[in-house]
Amino acid sequence: QGAGRATILFLDEIHRFNKAQQDALLPSVEDGLLILVGATTENPYFEVNSALLSRCQVVELEALGEDELLEVVRRGAEAIGADVPDEVAATIARRAGGDARTALSTVELAWETAHAEGVPLEERHVDDAARKRPLRYDKGADQHYDFVSAFIKSMRGSDPDAAVYYLAAMLEGGEDPRFIVRRMVIFASEDVGNADPHALQIAVAAAHALEHVGLPEAQLNLSQAALYLARAPKSKASAIAIWEARQDVREGGNLRPPAMLRDAHYAGAKKLGHGEGYIDPHTDPRGSELEYLPDELRGRRYYRPGGDGEEGEERDRDRQRGT
Repeated sequence: QGAGRATILFLDEIHRFNKAQQDALLPSVEDGLLILVGATTENPYFEVNSALLSRCQVVELEALGEDELLEVVRRGAEAIGADVPDEVAATIARRAGGDARTALSTVELAWETAHAEGVPLEERHVDDAARKRPLRYDKGADQHYDFVSAFIKSMRGSDPDAAVYYLAAMLEGGEDPRFIVRRMVIFASEDVGNADPHALQIAVAAAHALEHVGLPEAQLNLSQAALYLARAPKSKASAIAIWEARQDVREGGNLRPPAMLRDAHYAGAKKLGHGEGYIDPHTDPRGSELEYLPDELRGRRYYRPGGDGEEGEERDRDRQRGT
């Protein structure tokens, strides 16, 4: 450290520092004695202590474009003395997923294979190299959340192609298929609901199939279910109904049911008025016209059918009945 000047400290993979190690940097950063530059492939909001992060500026480096990667491939090939045809270089750049390290490792692996065979570098060597290199997918960190978020939002947006792509990306990356299918079962009720009641059956069937069949064959069941959910009509009415009902319970407590709905099987129940006025709708249609909510919530509507699928038909029937 020079007179009056702070020391610049560059920490590569700062996410590998534990909490105590990161905390040790805090006093020097706060006092201006240290200019900290940290690099990480993880989400800093997950991996860097909030106190340290609040004193830093986060800069996200975007993935490289194909033109930039093409230049990386050419330089890498020149560095190892590899003869890479233009069309093969373009393929490597396109498949690198914006990652220069992936592009360089693919060049090296593909060239080693071609050189060992004593033949010019071809696209089949790139295919072989791509199979050998690990995918960029960390099922325990940021990409785990990014890909499942993209998967759910693609199904919600009724895009079957995007849904099956993100499903494939998670499976290829080693994501736990049980985690994936649990999200699908939740989605079937939260985002499809009674617009298509079969959606839940399909998702649950996929979960059972996964347990009985296992991967890799269960990918077929997961794909079928994901595509069904993506194409199904959508409604959040079921989810909103339980969310609003629970909110009322939290705010108002467990309000007592009307006397006609209370248990009347024991001796003395009728003296308390339990069961009085109740009409069984199986034997008398007037039973469907009774008010079943607690008195304090008379007229409250939790379930409001949407306009798509079977819920749209329900809503039309309700309107005809004037409910």
